[in-house]
Amino acid sequence: MQGESDSASAPFLERKLATILSADVAEFSRLMGEDEEQTLKTFRGHKKVFESLVAMHHGRVFNTAGDAILAEFASAVEAVRCATDIQAALRTRNDQLPPSRQVRFRIGINLGDVMVHGQDLLGDGVNVAARLQTAAEPGGICISGSVLDQIRNKLSLSFHSLGEMNFKNIQQPVRTFSITQGESGGALPSPQPRGVRSGAAKWVAGGLLLLLAAGGYWAYTARERGKAEPARDLTAAPSPAVTPPEAAKPSSEPPATTPSQPIPNAARPATEKSVPAASTARPVGAPETKVTQTPAHPALRAAAQPNAAAASAPSTAAAGAYDGVYSGQVCYGETPKFAARCYHAEGTLSGSKITGQWAMGHEDNGVTMSLAGDVGVSGEVRIAMHSTKADGSPMATINLVGTLHNGLINAQGSFLNGRPATLEWHKNSRASR
Repeated sequence: MQGESDSASAPFLERKLATILSADVAEFSRLMGEDEEQTLKTFRGHKKVFESLVAMHHGRVFNTAGDAILAEFASAVEAVRCATDIQAALRTRNDQLPPSRQVRFRIGINLGDVMVHGQDLLGDGVNVAARLQTAAEPGGICISGSVLDQIRNKLSLSFHSLGEMNFKNIQQPVRTFSITQGESGGALPSPQPRGVRSGAAKWVAGGLLLLLAAGGYWAYTARERGKAEPARDLTAAPSPAVTPPEAAKPSSEPPATTPSQPIPNAARPATEKSVPAASTARPVGAPETKVTQTPAHPALRAAAQPNAAAASAPSTAAAGAYDGVYSGQVCYGETPKFAARCYHAEGTLSGSKITGQWAMGHEDNGVTMSLAGDVGVSGEVRIAMHSTKADGSPMATINLVGTLHNGLINAQGSFLNGRPATLEWHKNSRASR
């Protein structure tokens, strides 16, 4: 009965969906160690601005600890607007300080299910926001994919995909994006996709890829050396049954050929000048002279030149596997100012580099688009597209991130304050020459 009474009196666990903004000060320990009083004074001033902007955007600060601040919002749009306003306001305040004394916040935003505990909020939704904040640059903002899904086409922002990141004590990878430009047009610091802190798993995976690539190259060169040795023996060594010049007489029957002698002109008479049999004979006691002779048969020529084959081998695993011409659609998403559109374009992949250039057509007043990118050994693709006016002045840059798999390149990105862009190209069936 006592157990039933305790269960009945236990409070109901309330849960809700909320957008969580997590922020802390970059290098706070260093700043405090150098000048505690000045750092604390600057931090308190920044915190007042922070809290006033949270209230202005209909949010609520529900927890603070040292230099960390946690706030909740009912709207993902308002949370992101608040974060960009905070960074813009604090950047103005920091500009009045020496670079080494600036107090800069890193901000992470996540939309998730949380548990209500009095005035505090707990749960995975809060933890993910705190981890996203660690991926942001000082003065920058990182958001989860759940937040991006809610604010897409609602705010004039530019985003940079950091891929699926693995964070400490978070069970599932988190789709992570960095805001590179605010609504006011101000640039925000953003980490590069390969330079973000995504846990030890990426370092381990990178090491395994390097080991696999090195092992594959060693196996390839060993196989080519194995092919080349029989051919060298065949071309350099004399025939096992050598007839002295005086004994070499024409025979009425054609000489027998064996599988180890596939050279078509091996059955020619000894009197023909091409390769006389007598030229391979060496008098007893005479010093051996090594003569390098290129075989006539194409297969033997290829096998007899292992060094040339190795020199022409691709430097990356992607070179031989992906080379060719790729073509397909490039599409721009719809915005309040522009309608959605797609057009056909193509590029050439050679080694680990993909390039292309095309004219956009009369409706674009002579705009030229140039494409340049890299393809990694595992098929990861990073592309930058640059548009140029007819007079040569630059217009816009579109950064795309995606994959190459089974002859298909899929990449996504954004430009012009968040207008989405996609690229979907197939490898042409006709090999490029």
